Amino acid sequence: MTDQPTLPAPVSLATAFRYWLKLGFISFGGPAGQIAMMHAELVERRRWISEQRFLHALNYCMLLPGPEATQLAIYIGWLLHRTWGGIVAGVLFVLPSLLLLTGLGWVYMAYGHLPVIAGLLYGLKPAVVALVLAAAWRIGRRTLRNGVLVAIAAAGFVALLLRLPFPLVVLGAAAIGWLGGRLWPAKFTLGAPHSAAASHGYGPALIDDDMPTPAHARFGWGRLIATVAVGIALVALSWLLLVAVGGRQGPLAQMGWFFTKAALLTFGGAYAVLPYVYQGAVYQYYWLTPAQMIDGLALGETTPGPLIMIVAFIGFVGGWTHQPLGPLGLSGIAGAFVAAWFTFVPSFIFILAGGPLVEATRDNIRMTAPLTAISAAVVGVIASLAVFFGLHVFVVAGAVQWGAVGIAAVAAVALLRYQMGTVKLLFACAIAGLVLSYPGGPFH
Repeated sequence: MTDQPTLPAPVSLATAFRYWLKLGFISFGGPAGQIAMMHAELVERRRWISEQRFLHALNYCMLLPGPEATQLAIYIGWLLHRTWGGIVAGVLFVLPSLLLLTGLGWVYMAYGHLPVIAGLLYGLKPAVVALVLAAAWRIGRRTLRNGVLVAIAAAGFVALLLRLPFPLVVLGAAAIGWLGGRLWPAKFTLGAPHSAAASHGYGPALIDDDMPTPAHARFGWGRLIATVAVGIALVALSWLLLVAVGGRQGPLAQMGWFFTKAALLTFGGAYAVLPYVYQGAVYQYYWLTPAQMIDGLALGETTPGPLIMIVAFIGFVGGWTHQPLGPLGLSGIAGAFVAAWFTFVPSFIFILAGGPLVEATRDNIRMTAPLTAISAAVVGVIASLAVFFGLHVFVVAGAVQWGAVGIAAVAAVALLRYQMGTVKLLFACAIAGLVLSYPGGPFH
């Protein structure tokens, strides 16, 4: 007689709370690494959710704007413990990185002029250029399956180099995808990600393949409308509060409006929306300089949580510079929390309100073709972002920074050829920056 696999014990909200908090502190490696961590822990070890249901949730989240790893955490928390479970999972997934980046922002603004900080950033900034290039390569290999999609990517690259507005690029790609899905559907059909993993089995799970959809996750127009209405009201009231505090043209109110728009345009992950954030924060609102933006991205790569949390650094620097609220960087803290709030609240609304509706249309080519075209344009957009960053990192005051060029080249080889982890890479590049910036080095 063979032993039958036992069903995992029910999970309390307190147990889930402890797991999501732990994940928030250890979720290095970007979306791919964070999704892999959740899979290993929740599918393989704890068996809170089955392989098929996990992939089903992941495919859904990849269709939405916003950070997919964060949304996946919200989705699983929601399935397990209803609305409060989703809120707890999402908040704890992003809170550690918000607090860490706020603290790093304060150190940067107060002590960034010190040689040791400058030396670390000298090594981290070229590593960021390599990371962006590697992201374009990885996404391109997965996305650009034919000449049509390659052409869309090339158009996106040129459009961003010409500084066309990022929303216009997204809308143009969506229009091409909408037309292409009707005329040439085969060109706009991509395989589901991670499909090969679906054959693995890890025993019965709390949320298993044959388990009916929980009542709270079933689609209903009344629930959809009510949740969307509450979410919109929450965002609107938050923004009106900022207007009351600092005026409609005040930095905090501007941040609220800008980062809400950014949250609705993040198809393809954080690297895809960074060009839009870069354009707005640097050239439209002047919250920070190009060099500070690159420094912030370097710091963001060294912290756990979603990479899009770079918005907290942008908000901190913008608040510190333009909205004095008192000593000890209180204006910067306010800016960081405002930026994070308006960036992440839409993700909660998408999951809690529209999950079943979007999930039901996932395999409809007319719905997915525009997103496929957007994903292709995103590859070119990310490549153009690497060019923007490289111009500011490799050439300073008309002089080529050969040390930075060398660090970026070695980092790119380590990422693409040897699959080196992000944290190890950044640590090595930071040390290299310190060595190259000693007296007599590139800084002297």
